[in-house]
Amino acid sequence: MRNVWLLTLAQAFAACGTIMLVTFGGIVGTELAPSAVLATLPVSISIFGVASTSLPAALLMQRIGRKRAFVGSALIAALAALGMAASIALHNFWTFCASAYFIGANMAFVQQYRFAAVEFVAPALAGRAVSTVMLGTLAAALVGPFLGQTVAHVGDWPEFTATYVALSALCVTASLILTRLPDVVPPPRSDSPAEGRSLSTLLRVPDFRLAVLCGLASYAVMSFIMTATPLSMHVHDGFATADTTRVITAHLLGMYLPSLAAPLLVRVLGVRAMMLLGVAANLACVAISAMLGHAFVHYFVGLVLLGLGWNLMFVAATTLLTSTYTPQERFRAQGFNDLVVFGSQATASLLAGTAIETLGWESLNIATLPLLALVIWAIVSRSFSKFSSGEA
Repeated sequence: MRNVWLLTLAQAFAACGTIMLVTFGGIVGTELAPSAVLATLPVSISIFGVASTSLPAALLMQRIGRKRAFVGSALIAALAALGMAASIALHNFWTFCASAYFIGANMAFVQQYRFAAVEFVAPALAGRAVSTVMLGTLAAALVGPFLGQTVAHVGDWPEFTATYVALSALCVTASLILTRLPDVVPPPRSDSPAEGRSLSTLLRVPDFRLAVLCGLASYAVMSFIMTATPLSMHVHDGFATADTTRVITAHLLGMYLPSLAAPLLVRVLGVRAMMLLGVAANLACVAISAMLGHAFVHYFVGLVLLGLGWNLMFVAATTLLTSTYTPQERFRAQGFNDLVVFGSQATASLLAGTAIETLGWESLNIATLPLLALVIWAIVSRSFSKFSSGEA
C-alpha cells in the first residue's frame, strides 16, 4: 500500500486546485465578470478542462507512463495558479478563465490517481485503494478553504490573489511527492487479446454502462447544486463569505470523509446497494433545499447530504468500473469514463449560473430529479437482470 499512500498524499496537495476554485472561484468571478450570469464561468471552464483532457490524459499515460504524466501536469497547474493570481491582481476575467482551464486539465490527471492506485493492489482491494486515495481530497477539503481564506488578504494585492499563489506552491509540492512513485505497468493477462476489446464492445457490457451512468449522475447532480450554492448564499441571500466557506467545507467533508467507511460498505452492501444509498442521500438534499427554505442550517445539512450522496455513488461506480475491463483496456475504458463523467460535470456547472439566476434555488434542485430517477431505474433493472440470470 506504500504507493497508494504516496498517491493519497499527492492528491491532498493537487486536489486543492479544484477545492480553492470551487470555494472562491464564483466569488472572484462575481468581482471580475462583466455579467453576473458569467460568475461561475471560471469553475465551468475548469471542469471543461477536466472533461476535455480526460481522454488525452489517459492516452498520454499509456504512451509515457503515469509517473511522468502526473509530475508534468502538476507543474503546469502550478504555473496556471500563478496565472490566476496575476489575473486577479490585474482584474482580468478572461485570463482568470484561461488559467482555470489548466487547473481543470491537471485534475484530469489527478482523477487518474484512483485508477493508478488500483494497479498497485490485488483486485479484491480495489475499493479500498480507491477510497484511500480519495482521503487525499478529504485533506484538501480541510486545508484548501482554510488556507485560501487565511491568506486571501496577505500583501497589498486584491483579495484572493495570495490564495492562488499559495495554490501554486501546493501543486509544486504534489509534483515532488509524485517523483517517488514507480511507473509500473501491470503485465498483460495471458487469456486476453493483445489490444483488448473496442470501446463499442465495452459499451455493450451492462456493468460498464451502469458504472459510467452512475459516475455521470454523481458528478452532474453534485456540481449543479454545489456550483450554485455560493451564488445563492452569498449573492442572493446575503450570507457572509465565511458562512459560505463553512457550508462548502462541510460539503467537501461530506464528499470525502465517508471514504473511511467506503471499503466496508462495498464489501458488506455491494456496489449496487451502495449506489442506491447515494441516490437516497441526494434525494434528501433536494427535499431539504427545495422545501425547507434558505436558512444557514438548510444549506449546511443539504450540502452535507449532497456530498455523502456523491461519495457513495462515485466510489461504487469506480469500483464497479475497474471490474469490467482488462489491463489492456484500462486506458481506453478509464479515459472514456472520465470524458463522459466530467463532461456532464462541466455541463452542469456551466448551467448552474444561469439556472440560479432564472429558475431560483428551489427549482434548480428539483431539476436534478429526472437524472436521479434514471439511475434508480438502471440499478433496479440491472439487479433484476442479474437475479433472473442467476448471477451473484
